[in-house]
Amino acid sequence: MPAKPKLGQNFLNDPQAVQRIVSALGDCSHETVVEIGPGQGVLTHALAPRVGNLIAIELDQQLASQLRAEFSSESLTVVNQDVLDFDFASIPVEGGKRLAVVGNLPYYITSPILLKLAASHAELDRAVLMMQREVADRIAAEPGSRDYGLLSVTVQMYGPVEKLFTLPPGAFSPPPEVHSTVVRWRFASRFTSLGVDETGFLPFVRTAFAQKRKTLANNLRAAGIAPEIVVQAMTNASIQPQSRAEALPIEALAELWKKLQMK
Repeated sequence: MPAKPKLGQNFLNDPQAVQRIVSALGDCSHETVVEIGPGQGVLTHALAPRVGNLIAIELDQQLASQLRAEFSSESLTVVNQDVLDFDFASIPVEGGKRLAVVGNLPYYITSPILLKLAASHAELDRAVLMMQREVADRIAAEPGSRDYGLLSVTVQMYGPVEKLFTLPPGAFSPPPEVHSTVVRWRFASRFTSLGVDETGFLPFVRTAFAQKRKTLANNLRAAGIAPEIVVQAMTNASIQPQSRAEALPIEALAELWKKLQMK
């Protein structure tokens, strides 16, 4: 079945890469695995015999029907739905186990899918995901690097991310115009350990990174926080006055947010 560009379909056709992705998930023989965007089922075929329960979320109705025809209902459950509308909490699991996730993410909605997974973190254990190399660089970036920013902090607040390997356009059909990187994301929320509130801290991070060329202090003042409060909070958090958000580790941003809540 030919790819549909409007759905961001670039099907993986590298057998070695398929095996590396499956291996990166680890032992899933007694786990439930959710595959995002199985497409033509190349990864699905490798996963099905190795996992306890496999659920494939496929937006394309034709591909979903094709998968149902190829697999028995005992080895694969196909959900014809947009993953952004899927309820991960609806999947029954035994013994309090959490889900593993795998997928070749459509480039045009990679960030929304990452945010969806973050919102579902309580149900998830780990995810092995393929995405555009530039996005992978951003979510795995360290403070002070060119790629470190809002998406880096947001994703890493829900657990560490590691880049595993990168594939050229020729590993896909049709070949995209970019390289793709596979990452592993282990879900371990940091909000409690850092002493910050999820609903308050993430909007603060968006404010901190609002204008990359501006200093952190200027971004906070632009958001309506009084200059004297900004100065005092940064001093109490041991942050230099001319610091930019992209130079600060998550721990420092969390400390500053707490100091601002005290004002």
